[in-house]
Amino acid sequence: MNRKTAEKRVEELRDLISRANRAYYEEAQPFISDREFDEALSELEKLENEFDLGTPDSPTKRVGGKPSSDFPTVEHPEPLLSLDNTYNADELRDFDRRVRDRLPDESYTYAVEMKFDGASIRLRYEKGKLVIGATRGDGTRGDDITRNIRTIGVIPLKVDSGPSTLEIRGEAYMEKEAFVRLNEYREEQGLNTFANPRNSTAGSLKMQDPREVARRPIKFFAFDLLLDQQEENRTQASKLELLKSLGFPICNHFEVCDNIDAVLDVIEKWNEIRHELSYEIDGVVIKVNEERFRETLGSTSKAPRWAISYKFEAEQASTVLESITLQVGRLGKITPVAELKPVELAGTTVKRASLHNEDEILRRDIRPGDTVVVEKAGEIIPQVKSVVNPDRENRPEPFSMPTECPACGEKLVKFEGEVAWRCVNPQCPPQILERIKHFASRNAMDIDGLGESVSEQLIQEGLISTYADLYKLTKEQILPLERLAEKSAQNLISAIETSKGQPLDRVIYALGIRFVGRTVARDLAAELNSLDALKSATEESLVEIDSIGPKIAESVVSFFSNEKNLALVESLQHSGVDPKAEKVDTVSAVLEGKKLVLTGALPNLTRKEATELIEKHGGKTSSSVSKNTDYLLAGDSAGSKLDKAKKLGITILSESTFREMIGE
Repeated sequence: MNRKTAEKRVEELRDLISRANRAYYEEAQPFISDREFDEALSELEKLENEFDLGTPDSPTKRVGGKPSSDFPTVEHPEPLLSLDNTYNADELRDFDRRVRDRLPDESYTYAVEMKFDGASIRLRYEKGKLVIGATRGDGTRGDDITRNIRTIGVIPLKVDSGPSTLEIRGEAYMEKEAFVRLNEYREEQGLNTFANPRNSTAGSLKMQDPREVARRPIKFFAFDLLLDQQEENRTQASKLELLKSLGFPICNHFEVCDNIDAVLDVIEKWNEIRHELSYEIDGVVIKVNEERFRETLGSTSKAPRWAISYKFEAEQASTVLESITLQVGRLGKITPVAELKPVELAGTTVKRASLHNEDEILRRDIRPGDTVVVEKAGEIIPQVKSVVNPDRENRPEPFSMPTECPACGEKLVKFEGEVAWRCVNPQCPPQILERIKHFASRNAMDIDGLGESVSEQLIQEGLISTYADLYKLTKEQILPLERLAEKSAQNLISAIETSKGQPLDRVIYALGIRFVGRTVARDLAAELNSLDALKSATEESLVEIDSIGPKIAESVVSFFSNEKNLALVESLQHSGVDPKAEKVDTVSAVLEGKKLVLTGALPNLTRKEATELIEKHGGKTSSSVSKNTDYLLAGDSAGSKLDKAKKLGITILSESTFREMIGE
């Protein structure tokens, strides 16, 4: 390869790695495997060295993703370096040789820990109190996500003993079952699913609303502790014991090995049991156990020389793809599914695998009858990685998405900017049950007694086909259903009747409009005041509402442009479900015509209490800061909203200033 060819290849690799880093760290949607990323980085480093093409901003000089603009940035007292990766015993023995060369006359051991597949974070405690929780970021600077870290139940907010200042390193992660449940929920909401637990964790930690982070099932393992006081015999093992005594969760799978052969034995053992763990690991971390040798061994610009990771190969298997079927989600998303000849993979029998969407199938040229490589993404979700025999004879024609819904025959649509096809028929059978469950859920119409079993029976018996039909049911109709005695039947009818009194925001949320969650539903209710106003709203009028962007506005208008959806809502109204926005009795007009945004934790008021006070004095609240915001009511741990308000010149109120303003 000549220099000109090398320069071109270097630019290609830098672009690939840059896009992969953005997808991994900032968007939580990776598009290449860890192995492919490492190979690209290794090739880039080799070319830069061989042809002297290195630059200060090259990906080979970076640790991870750049800090986000949505959070304040904090400097790390010591860099949070990444680890070099190995994939086989020979590479690990090379690492051992390099250590021996630098410590020729020393006796040392190796600490072997599991490599968790999550997101690295840093914690700082001063006088026993948690003061900073931050992401790794680029290794020297990270995002201050303290307010989100405080929501993780297993992380102590206060440490009763130990040094006055503590710097903790650890990994936030999600357990496998929790990750699956989270993806199921996102699928129901019409949201993109996460690729693996690692990305779901990283994405959750960067959310702007700590209340939403608190709902995510994030856990934490501490794996390192920085201490100012030097101790001659301090080891990685002793630091883990100290962390445990201070109340931090540590992983029980930890071993100290006398040599690299013992390390390889541990790797083999853990590779066999990893599928039985409740959490995901993607390898093993090997560290020189004695801390006094770290300074001698030193570091490169991005990784320590006293530690390395051994990455497990993703488990794969080959099998025959017998057919491609289509699965219909609650919001009508059509997902192609590979029906496979059963194969053992990662401890389970795999019969089906997601093919994601039409574009993905065509990109990989996957066709029925192919022998395919199946892999579990994050050891959890089966997916088809590649075709083994693309040149075989008599292959069928390339896959083509049907134009009609496989369940109801309705014409499929694809919204601008999306890859998924959707069925927008609200009476599509696979969608009916999930829509009814959503409609009756606690945060929507809160119909007690209308669980999945009862809903299924009502549908099977032909008593309902939409959620509007619930309001036509009688006790006599439902009495014959299993497990419904006289009292429970009457209770269900009463609960359905009571639900007619739910406020407008809950009704809007219950309709199941794509992209309209609880917060958006509240904002729509506050601005529009009735279902009739919502039905007739235009995209232009909707985007004038602070929290409503073009995507949500288009979704709302599209929902009510569908005749079947419109008939459904009108049926609800005729049944008595026609709420108006709740009117609040005002006690003054101090805030008349003013819009306030709340952020952070107020000393003496909950978010609900503050909102009620604002409304009682004639004001309105909004969930987002814009040029139309009059005041920002800010408490502790105020984040990006505070920064944006300052940039826009919006008046910032403390709780005490706010109380003085309204005369409380």
